[in-house]
Amino acid sequence: MASDITQSMARPLWDLPTRLVHWALVVLVLVSWFTGGENMQLHRWSGYAIIGLLVFRLWWGVAGGSTARFAHFLRGPGETLAYLRTMGRRAPSQGAGHNPVGAWSVLAMIVMLLVQVGLGLFASDIDGLESGPLSYLIDFDASRQAAELHELTFRIVQALVALHIAAIAFYWFWKRQNLIGAMITGKRPFQGEALRPAKLWSYLVGLVLAVLVAWFISKGLKF
Repeated sequence: MASDITQSMARPLWDLPTRLVHWALVVLVLVSWFTGGENMQLHRWSGYAIIGLLVFRLWWGVAGGSTARFAHFLRGPGETLAYLRTMGRRAPSQGAGHNPVGAWSVLAMIVMLLVQVGLGLFASDIDGLESGPLSYLIDFDASRQAAELHELTFRIVQALVALHIAAIAFYWFWKRQNLIGAMITGKRPFQGEALRPAKLWSYLVGLVLAVLVAWFISKGLKF
């Protein structure tokens, strides 16, 4: 009985930095989407902010809270395939953090966003009037190619977002798990070790790295 009560109680799972990065990326990807070609100044600012968030998330994946670390939730091919064979079962899995498929989707999203914003830094429009801060490092033809790939990779990002939303709906309706609530409150019922928060110095280092990298890139790698 005591065990059942413990498992049904919400426990700390996602730390505040992880949740803030998640929701800030949601907002900024939407801002970048709707400002591309319309308000390039805001489009650039949102891109720089996304770079800063991704830098922080990469750092947090190494030195952040226990459940935010890549080593905590990334699984090998065997375990991922085993999960795929059982994921349709209605009985909810109450493990801590991301399941194996969700973990790889998180990594895929981070990688594609890095590629997406990276290409934008080198891109130029057809008239050469609007250019990324690093476009001066390559010739115009290469810069135009970067712009085309920048648009193409955003379609991949959109597809990953759609899959993410579909997975949330699957867990909500089939497995009866509210993943959105957990990413808002940072808590949910689960089995296993609860979140071990990171040290204060990890927050500060991550914040400084994020700001410096975003600022340096926005200045075209120039002081």
